[in-house]
Amino acid sequence: MRKYDLKYLRLSFQVAHKARLHGNHPFGAVLVDENGSLLMEAENTVNTGRDCTAHAETNLVRQASHQYQADFLSRCTLYASTEPCPMCAGAIYWANICRVVFGLSEAALYDLVEQDSEEKLLLPCQEVFSRGGKAMEVLGPLLEVEATQAHLGFWSGN
Repeated sequence: MRKYDLKYLRLSFQVAHKARLHGNHPFGAVLVDENGSLLMEAENTVNTGRDCTAHAETNLVRQASHQYQADFLSRCTLYASTEPCPMCAGAIYWANICRVVFGLSEAALYDLVEQDSEEKLLLPCQEVFSRGGKAMEVLGPLLEVEATQAHLGFWSGN
């Protein structure tokens, strides 16, 4: 673990809170370079953007891919308030971001969402990454109690 990992993970939680305040699902992502400098952050914009693929991580990857070369991104870390879903994990992989730190686990998120919800695709990001040909570092879940705060009262049943 790096000395600034928890700082930037907590920032992703703040971004998730902002996403919720803006009328979206409570997810946030942050990109940091190899020296610990903040490069960018992105919120989930699924509702306001009317785009089911506008998850925080995918929004961040899209922006980062326009601004930085793949070799630079390979040395960056993506911090996600919640474990990246399979779609986002694929985007992270293809962007060549080889280090991911996340707060709330996929399993803990689904414990907050209604049990009969169709909004589930149970596939941990580490499993998605393991199917690729490059080394991916994944840390998480971390600070799950703090990560849960953005979700409280958002999903029915919690």
